[in-house]
Amino acid sequence: YSDSSGPVDFTIAAEQTVHAVVHVTTKSKSERTAVTPFDFFFGPGIETRQEPVVGFGSGVIISANGYIVTNNHVVKNANDIHVKLNDNREYDAKLIGADPSTDLAVIKVEATDLPFIPYGSSDNMKLGEWVLAVGNPFNLTSSVTAGIISAKGRNLNIVNDQYRIESFLQTDAALNPGNSGGALVNIKGELIGINTAIISPSGGYAGNSFAIPVSIVKKVVSDIIEFGTVQRAVLGVVIQDVDADIAKDKKLDKIKGVFVKELKADGAAESAGIKSGDVI
Repeated sequence: YSDSSGPVDFTIAAEQTVHAVVHVTTKSKSERTAVTPFDFFFGPGIETRQEPVVGFGSGVIISANGYIVTNNHVVKNANDIHVKLNDNREYDAKLIGADPSTDLAVIKVEATDLPFIPYGSSDNMKLGEWVLAVGNPFNLTSSVTAGIISAKGRNLNIVNDQYRIESFLQTDAALNPGNSGGALVNIKGELIGINTAIISPSGGYAGNSFAIPVSIVKKVVSDIIEFGTVQRAVLGVVIQDVDADIAKDKKLDKIKGVFVKELKADGAAESAGIKSGDVI
């Protein structure tokens, strides 16, 4: 990468990370209901057939001994998970655990001395900083695209889980189907996010790409590896962002913070003395 005196150089970050992003293919079985040929003679009959469904996406090697992080939606309901490295080595992978609340999953291959991407800091990333997205769009392996951090802390309500945690990094690095589970890295080649979603009227890249920040990824991955599931606390509040109306009603000098709509009975927030109507 470069300092402020010269142009940005992406080549080092690209070369360091492209070998640690893998192509993930999955096979699952989907049941299809069909009308049988005997219906004409014997009345209505139903035949259920299981048909193979193939999916694909990306994954990021995070340790030399084969742990790989990807999106939950890439491996959800998969019966078989297959991983292909940039150097064409191929492995069958085992699902270690998944977390629908953050759309993350950890898989593992039996290998050693694998290239991996070290964790960086998503919290320290600033608006306008350069980033690279590494993945496998449309099954085109080892593709690298560049962009900037467009926004932080985006809540899109796209994770279908009552305990969803969303705080996406938004970028304008080109993402397309197949990039899911791939790496978002800074120009030092450090992992700052897992590419997850796009907003697009056509289904293809339209300039708005979203990644799960590594601050969330680290917690989820470490818990899955250690416990098999994510350990999380429940605050016991239902909240919403402070808007202009709430700020006026509460006589706040700034439109900032979260408004406590209600409390869960006997929850941690109630025990701590927080009340419905408070602004945090």
